[in-house]
Amino acid sequence: MARIVVVHGVGKQVSGPELLASELVPALRSGVTLAGGPGLTGEEVAVAFYGDLFRRPGTRAGTPDYGASDVQPGLETDLLISWWEAAAQHERAVPGPGDSTRGRTPRVIQRALDALSHSRFFAGLGERAMVAALKQVRIYLTEDRVRREARQRVADCVDEDTQVIVAHSLGSVVAYEALSANPDWPVGAFVTLGSPLGIRNVIFERLCPPPRDGRGHWPGGVTSWTNIADAGDVVALVKRLATRFGDRVHDVPVHNGAKAHDCRPYLTAKETGRAILDGLGR
Repeated sequence: MARIVVVHGVGKQVSGPELLASELVPALRSGVTLAGGPGLTGEEVAVAFYGDLFRRPGTRAGTPDYGASDVQPGLETDLLISWWEAAAQHERAVPGPGDSTRGRTPRVIQRALDALSHSRFFAGLGERAMVAALKQVRIYLTEDRVRREARQRVADCVDEDTQVIVAHSLGSVVAYEALSANPDWPVGAFVTLGSPLGIRNVIFERLCPPPRDGRGHWPGGVTSWTNIADAGDVVALVKRLATRFGDRVHDVPVHNGAKAHDCRPYLTAKETGRAILDGLGR
């Protein structure tokens, strides 16, 4: 089994484990090499794939023709508004919401989607894909079967040889909960990339196990946690997870260029490579 397990984020419902590995494993190996480490073999890295859990049976493209009217009140709307506010704060091209978000009306939701289409992360993604991403987060956090099976996909990749788990976006939530549920795992290092774990009132309070007195639980038996975030990453709304999970979290900023949230530039960053090397004891 692999010494490193990578856990992907949203939007991979029409991918597959081998296809995703062909994209992410070379990126991770490149980051380790750029950090000055010895070359890793492909066999040392595995990808825990759970994207198919969000693929609706019988849909040709894997993503229904979602629009603004499909954004549900509550978690989906709150997350969308959070993205909008964060994008407007960091990017001049994104018009801000002002005070108009209080009503959370369909018109406000459409304005949020339109505004986010101008952000460097969501540009070119399309309204349908943005709404689908909201729904994947909501489904994971509210549907026990999906939550349980996604965590099991991570567990299936971990054995006595596994030393590091690297998790991106929603995958950091899946991996965090899997680690928390398995404190006996041999994994010593946890590396999160573009993580939404710290978003209050949307994700943080819904974690399993839930926070206590405003502080998130430490993820299982890991001895080190490195959190890496681009300042312009809208999804990683809280860049410093040490404020939520304690000072043992090592928060590291990176710059991913135009693709602030994309997993590949996160993986090729020297900072990510160094965190992985430290976890491997190299």
